[in-house]
Formats: sequence, structure tokens, C-alpha cells
Amino acid sequence: MKFSRRRIEEPEINLIPFIDVLLVVLIFLMLSTTYSRFTELQINLPAADAEKLRDRPSEVIVAVAGDGRYSINRKAVDGRSVEALTAELSAAAGGRPETVVIISADALAAHQAVINVLDAARRAGLSRLTFAAQGGNGR
Repeated sequence: MKFSRRRIEEPEINLIPFIDVLLVVLIFLMLSTTYSRFTELQINLPAADAEKLRDRPSEVIVAVAGDGRYSINRKAVDGRSVEALTAELSAAAGGRPETVVIISADALAAHQAVINVLDAARRAGLSRLTFAAQGGNGR
């Protein structure tokens, strides 16, 4: 009796079709990718120049007390409503939309009191706003 042994071929992975598919996927990704540039923050920093100090636009200083009372240019505002603030801001600005509104709020003032000042400035047509802050060392 003669037993014949067949030689078992080991399976082999053919890498050529795999490489072809990867190259096609790579080309597709390269062609379909959109490259976007991240937007940068554009800010204009103020400069301390004595000559430009004379050309500064008018300012309206709005103080917000810790208990929610308002004063505009050191004059107390009657009432705490947005409508009263709007009327006082319009009168203090004198119809000049380039007027800068400086909000000086107490550290204990409610956020809503400051939001009311922002809303009143928007209603009065004053879009240039800034906040006053005390320096880090108490000065």
C-alpha cells in the first residue's frame, strides 16, 4: 500500500491588491480634503499717546452700585429700569453715536444690573462700550 502525501501549500497573503486599494483611498482623501485656515483674533490695542488724548471721543461713565443703583457721569439716575437708563444715556451722549460708554460696576453688583446698562446702551444707539477695572495690586 502506497500512501501518497500531498504537499500542503501554506496560504499566502497577496499584498499587491491591498496596496492598490490603499493608494486609491489615499488619492481620494488628498483630493477631497479641504484645508481651512484658523481665524485669528484681530484686536486693536490702545496706545498711550498724549497727542491722541485730545482727539478722544466723548465718554459717559455709568457707575453701578452694589445694591443696583445707577449713576451717569456722577449724577444719580431715578429708577432702576432699562427705559430710565436709556433716556439718561441718550441725554448724556447728546446724540453722538461715537460716544464711549464706560461701565464701572461694583464687584458685588448683580450681573443683571450690568446687563441692564448694556441693554440701555444698545437701545440708545451707543455701540462703543468698555469696562473699568481696578488693577491687580489694588491701585
